[in-house]
Amino acid sequence: MAKQIVLKEFEFLQYKKEEEQNSYIEKTTFEAIEKFVLENETEQYLKITTKKGFGKVLQAQNYVGVIQTKDGTTIEILPKIKNFDEQKLKEILINMLKTLKKSPFKNFNTANLKASKMPLLEIFISMFLEELAKLVQKGIKSDYIQKEENLKFLKGKLKISEQIKQNSVHKERFFVEYEQFCSDRVENRLIKTTLEYLYKKSKSNKNQQRIREFLFVFDEIKVSHNIKTDFEKIKLNRQMKDYEQVLLWCKTFLLENSFSPYKGNDIAFALLFDMNLLFESYVYDYLKKSSKFENIKNQDKKHHLAYEDEKGKFALKPDIVIDDGKIIVDTKWKILSLDKSNNGISQSDMYQLYAYGTKYKNCEKLYLIYPKDEDIKGNLYHYFDIQ
Repeated sequence: MAKQIVLKEFEFLQYKKEEEQNSYIEKTTFEAIEKFVLENETEQYLKITTKKGFGKVLQAQNYVGVIQTKDGTTIEILPKIKNFDEQKLKEILINMLKTLKKSPFKNFNTANLKASKMPLLEIFISMFLEELAKLVQKGIKSDYIQKEENLKFLKGKLKISEQIKQNSVHKERFFVEYEQFCSDRVENRLIKTTLEYLYKKSKSNKNQQRIREFLFVFDEIKVSHNIKTDFEKIKLNRQMKDYEQVLLWCKTFLLENSFSPYKGNDIAFALLFDMNLLFESYVYDYLKKSSKFENIKNQDKKHHLAYEDEKGKFALKPDIVIDDGKIIVDTKWKILSLDKSNNGISQSDMYQLYAYGTKYKNCEKLYLIYPKDEDIKGNLYHYFDIQ
């Protein structure tokens, strides 16, 4: 039976001894994930380390999301936030994902999660199916598709060279090229391919049933045999606007690397998100919607630390720039601690902030924003409150 494991950031997986532990996995599964980690060492999705009493373990880092191995083991990694249960952590994660640019998450209603205890992958699948239901209700698009076929009757344009090659014996046939108005267009092929792919991944009876219903709608449509090429053929004009969110989901599932590219063939599926980037996106979105600032940019690239022959070197990219640099904000997904020097605020972070303040000549205020922690709420610093 496929195993479902839930970890928080910095918790770990092991493959030995006590099966009752949530972090226990089979040795072959452990080795597959270990190989995945080694092949993606620069990304630090997980860290190979040793723990006293446990031996070698795989420790979650600053990435959250889903990893599924070829034996069906699914590992969920959730944000490490104190005093929240698993369900609440998933709600927080989805709310943060909704702020990502060019992502498929933005339309999902997190209220739908409260009555459900679905695994994270099943939540993502159900989000895709919700978007697809809206599209199907409006009607899937058809188009004139160019076809080549060897028919018993003349239709469209006769292709002379193919006629000679294919029908030198069968004189009663015609090799023709013609246009047919049908729904077998590239966008629909990618959707059908996604449905078939997710049917194999899903363990939810409800999701599988909905996928079967949608496959019936797409019954006469072929699957994509060259996914990357087909995505390049998509042209989202005004007539195809209804397809935008659905195709973002298709890209997320079929390419699997829309957010965090990875190498290797030992993992069946992985969808991972850098919590530092997620937190930055969430804070930026919050400030843009909730504040009175008129001019807010993220990842501003106006300045460099040094110049060579008038060409900028070492680009400075503050997370958030407000009012043309009067206020500069850097976000850090890091829990501070009263037990650490300067509450855990690193010197390198302060140096980075100082560099921003030096280069942005009209800068008046600099901020480092960390996740709120109830244990240190009362000290001199001000903390951002995740709602």
